[in-house]
Order: sequence, then structure tokens, then C-alpha cells
Amino acid sequence: MFVLGIDSSTQSTKALLVDTDTGAVVDERRAPHPDGSEVDPRHWLEALDATAADLLPRAEAVAVGGQQHGMVALDERGDVVRDALLWNDTRSAPQAEQLTAELGGPAAAARRIGSVPVASFTATKLRWMAEHEPDNAARTHSVLLPHDYVTRALSADEALFATDRGDASGTGYFDPQADAWAPELAASAIGHPIELPTLASAPNAVVGRTRGGAAIAAGTGDNMAAALGLGLGPGEVSLSIGTSGVAAMVSPVPTADPTGLVTGFADASGHFLPLACTINAARILDTTRLLLGVDHAGLDALALASVAGAHGLTMLPYLDGERTPSRPYATGTLAGLTSRTSREDLARAAVEALLCSLADAVAFLEAATGVTAQRIVLIGGGARSEAVRLIAPAVLGRPVEVPPPAEYVALGAARQAAWALSGDREPPAWRPAGTRIHEADPTPEVLDRYRELRGPVS
Repeated sequence: MFVLGIDSSTQSTKALLVDTDTGAVVDERRAPHPDGSEVDPRHWLEALDATAADLLPRAEAVAVGGQQHGMVALDERGDVVRDALLWNDTRSAPQAEQLTAELGGPAAAARRIGSVPVASFTATKLRWMAEHEPDNAARTHSVLLPHDYVTRALSADEALFATDRGDASGTGYFDPQADAWAPELAASAIGHPIELPTLASAPNAVVGRTRGGAAIAAGTGDNMAAALGLGLGPGEVSLSIGTSGVAAMVSPVPTADPTGLVTGFADASGHFLPLACTINAARILDTTRLLLGVDHAGLDALALASVAGAHGLTMLPYLDGERTPSRPYATGTLAGLTSRTSREDLARAAVEALLCSLADAVAFLEAATGVTAQRIVLIGGGARSEAVRLIAPAVLGRPVEVPPPAEYVALGAARQAAWALSGDREPPAWRPAGTRIHEADPTPEVLDRYRELRGPVS
């Protein structure tokens, strides 16, 4: 018996057909998405058709893990009002400040919605649209998240309007204490009441059926799906290096961080998933290798040919603004550049900058939850870098687990689909095989110099 897990990410759609008994991937497809932070969501449906059309008839159940926060505004007929504003669109930074003030300040906002609003959140994009595109705002009858929009397209019922608490918790109008929408906050953001998707009644709920009769699970946000795909337990942290950099920790209780460094999301298993997310992650490596004129392997070789600390060169990698810490207008910085700085040093500084940013994210999580990370698992496209894998334990100051490369968001969606299919109390016990543990002597001086350049975070 097979289930289908779909990852509708910023860059592409990945679809995995997975054996329900073992969690083994038996078939897969991939299709790209348009680049940018503002995208017509119908492109996602084209990618869905390209990846899932052949696999869906073989599946007994399906679920979608999707990029968080994106605003898909629909009119009364269910048609798209405007291009979706994605999580990495930072134009609504002023509106994030407005909404924080309206909630009573950072501490009150964290208590109310689990997080201090930042430009990524859906609510800030609604407010931006209300202020800059009032006609579009007035036409908006309902709002879906990206994974909800894709899930609806899978359904035999074109009116399917459902989501899960995990992805809902990243909108800015979800109450984690009540485990329910706060519709008055959505109405306040856009200026009038809007229809919100029905929240799934349980993490393993079946919310609909495909045209072929397969069960449709609620789906979830990409970070929640990755945690489910990795089988993370309380106190365990995943570090994902993709378009964004994400440190996420499973917690049995909600988190309310008044500093805004940690967002207090819910997860896809009934627990919570406080996380710290950076806008700049794999692009740090991509930008540097393009500057140096090398491929990924070439960047790794250069970085590993330098020394810890890159002979004094330190990079602050806020290339396109940053979310954690919240610096939407920042740019990148190089400090310690001398006539002796080499290509190897620049490559090393880039890898260390990425890992220092993630080390900050782990520290923010530990401070917000009061829990020391019990286990750190490194995933995402950036984890394929040999330099990242070998340098990570030195910068993080602790062992790092690297499971085999896999599409863990899509695997998490498949695991949710299998859970919905079984109706069991717990999801199936899939664990990635072939995980490797990397260790190295800590290099605290690298992180210290990075933090000195970064400056205070709150």
C-alpha cells in the first residue's frame, strides 16, 4: 500500500510515493516553480499536475507540506485576487510593526499569537494589501496558505477549505493557547471579516477525498512536515538549510518569546514547534561560489583548504535583509579583509557565516524554551555540502547528526497521509536509515567574532 507526500516549496514541487509499512520511497517526481517572492499560485498547480498526475492513482492517501506564511487571496468565486506574496517578501515590515503595536507590544503579541509579528507572516501581508491595494483587499473574501491552495486542487470537492494547526500558527491570526483561529485579528489586518479554512479536528484527520477516492490529510507547513518526516521528539532540533535556514525544536508546551527571535508555532503531531528562521541560508553558499567562479564541490574544497576563522575574515550574511534577527533592510558585511585574504578564506568565511547564523538560531531556541537541545539533525540541500557537514560541529560546539539526503518535507507529508489512512493514535514509526554523526573540536572564537560583528539582537 502506498501514500503520496507532496512538498510544494518556494522553489519546486516534489512528490514522493511511499510504502506505508516501511517508509521507503518507491517513486518520485519534481517540477520547478517560478523564482521570486511574489508568484501566481496557479503555477503551483501546474507543478502539481506535472509531479502528481502519474503517482496519485497509485496512492491510498495524500498530504501536502507547503511553504509557510504565503498569502493566497481569493474572491467570492474562489478565484485568485492577486499574485501570492510569499514568506520571503519583506515589503510588509512596517505593517509588522503596526500589528505588533496594535497587539499591545512584543510581549503581549507573543502571548496572544505565540510570536511577535515579522514581515513573513500572512497577517502583515494582508495589512500591506489593505494599505497599498485597497481594491484587491476589498475583493478578498477568503485567504488560504500555499499548502491549503494545493490541497484544494487535489480534492474532488472544489469547495474544500481546510488546513491544520501547524501552518495556521504562522499566520498571525491563530491563538496557540486556544488551538483555534482568532478571526478578529485577520479582520483587523485586512479591514473586514474574511473566511478562514476549517481547522482539521486532529493531526491525522481525513479532510477530503481525491477524484479517485484517495484520502486527503490536512497537510501542514514545510517546517512541521520536516519535523514529522525526521521523527523528532521533544527537545530535539532540526537545522534545515534550504532557501531559508530553520532551527526547529519539538516542545510539549507553547512558547511565547517576547524578543521575537523565536516564533511559537504548533506542529503537525499535536505538540508545538518553536523555531527560528533566517531568510539567508543556502543562498550564502550560492552567492559566494558564483563570486568565486566555482561549483558546489569547488566551494567545499576551497573552504576546507582554509583554517578555522578564515584568517580573521568574518562574514555577516544578511544578503537580502534578515528575519532572525529582524533586520529587513540589512545587507551583507565582510570584516577583516586584508591584502592576504585568499579565495579559500572567503569560501571558509561564507560556510562559517551560515553555520554561525544557525548556531544563533539554536541558542535563541534554547533561551526561549529553557531546554538544552538534546539532539541536532542537519538536513536540507545545504547539508549536502561536505564543508558544511565537517565544519558544523566545530561552530555549533556539539555533535551533529546528518541523515541521508532525502526530501524530508515530502516524507513528512507522506507520513501524515499514512497516519490519516491508518487512524492510529500515533504516526507510523519511520526512521531514516544511514544517519552519520559528525564531531569536531569546538571553535568558539569563530562564533564570538561573528556575534561581535552582528551586534545586539534585541
